[in-house]
Amino acid sequence: MLLTLETTGPEATKLSYLLHKHPDKVQSFSMSFGKVHVYYPKYESDCAVACMLLEVDPVGMLRGAYRDSDFMLGQYVNDRPFVASSFMSVAIAQVYSSAIGGKCKDYPQLASTPFPWTARIDSLATRGDSQWVERVFEPLGYTVSTRCELLDSQFPQWGVSPYVPTVLSKTCLLSELLTHLYVLIPAFDNNKHYFVGEEEIDKLLERGQGWLASHPHKEWIARRYLRGRANLVRSALERLIEADASNEPDEPPLAEVANSPAQDLTYRDDNKETPGAPDPELPARLNTQRYAAVLEELVACGAKSVLDLGCGEGRLLRDLVKNSQFERIVGMDVSYKSLEIARKRLRFDAFDERQRARVDLLHGSLIYKDRRLQGFDAAAVVEVIEHLEPNRLESLAKVLFTQACPKHVVLTTPNKEYNSVWESLPAGQFRHADHRFEWTRAEFQVWGNRIAALYGYRVEYKGIGSEDPDRGTPTQLGVFHRD
Repeated sequence: MLLTLETTGPEATKLSYLLHKHPDKVQSFSMSFGKVHVYYPKYESDCAVACMLLEVDPVGMLRGAYRDSDFMLGQYVNDRPFVASSFMSVAIAQVYSSAIGGKCKDYPQLASTPFPWTARIDSLATRGDSQWVERVFEPLGYTVSTRCELLDSQFPQWGVSPYVPTVLSKTCLLSELLTHLYVLIPAFDNNKHYFVGEEEIDKLLERGQGWLASHPHKEWIARRYLRGRANLVRSALERLIEADASNEPDEPPLAEVANSPAQDLTYRDDNKETPGAPDPELPARLNTQRYAAVLEELVACGAKSVLDLGCGEGRLLRDLVKNSQFERIVGMDVSYKSLEIARKRLRFDAFDERQRARVDLLHGSLIYKDRRLQGFDAAAVVEVIEHLEPNRLESLAKVLFTQACPKHVVLTTPNKEYNSVWESLPAGQFRHADHRFEWTRAEFQVWGNRIAALYGYRVEYKGIGSEDPDRGTPTQLGVFHRD
């Protein structure tokens, strides 16, 4: 496997000092999985190119340090010698240790100097979905180019190769570039060559400091980096959120909160004054109408105990607290910072004992089982599901409709058909930068009908907001009642 770093400009010949590798010779390093070679195919006054070539020895691995591990991908025949993987991360950390650590012995100032970089990864594992390369790298400021090819042009029926050549371009510190590659390359490959335990969380948080907390796909990155081990992923996300929250001022101004980086994708409402870009020209009254409609449904079903799942900064909670019908109110969100803002909005610290027994805020995720969600009359899920990857909806449905299992569920989501009403919203673009999908009315009802039938509920559909005769209302609402 091959990683190429290229920089241009009058300081290009300083690359060898940054990497701490001499440009006039090939340097080789023995690793537990084989050898790593560093060489410069081009080293001129205005352009320098450094290559890291990994020579993985699968046979030697089986005979050596990995013979007792579970790393037996096809035994002697596998893709490890060719695909960018955790081997490359280890090589970056060891062979380019000074560079990734932000150090330069001979020219210390170079380590803190941005350079124009072009990084080429000959074979990045995308498993057939190359769009994830853009989704992961573009939020970090990279210009991304990939090239999908047939697995074998002689056999087009075999389909597209799961490995794509990838080119990343950005002006930044070399340590920043290498850190991103160190974390994200194995996240794409999702098949580490060593045991993934608690210490991997420390590595992820250390290398992700300063950028991972605000990344819109941090959950995907953590899940893949930690090989999908749910307990490790949950711990990593909780620590990430807590570390990010600890760096915030105790009482951030609302304007600052509204313009701060996104904290988490798992739960976010477009109109809960949460971080992220606002909806294009949404009437201010739509937000009010949405919460009023949800509150009306909760009142109508006679619920006395209510869960607000993905409560954000507590807009709906505030309305619930004002209504004496609700004797028990619990808001849950994965964002610790949003919960702190909700606490201040509710004036939670000023509650007397009766109110404290009535209202509670929980830190947690709706896609994981949680016994604290059981025993409620109703649950509100307001503008939440569209922020999840579609393949996580089944996890949400199981937790919500089988474990929590409230008598009533009030759920809202945008109506994709209505988007064309807003001239400022380009065709095909989602209303919010964090949305993973948006459904038409028919698509929402197909999903809702299937969920209702599967989990023993019946469902009715309504609209919220000004209605267009052809495109419906901007927000669609589904009310599920357990039979």
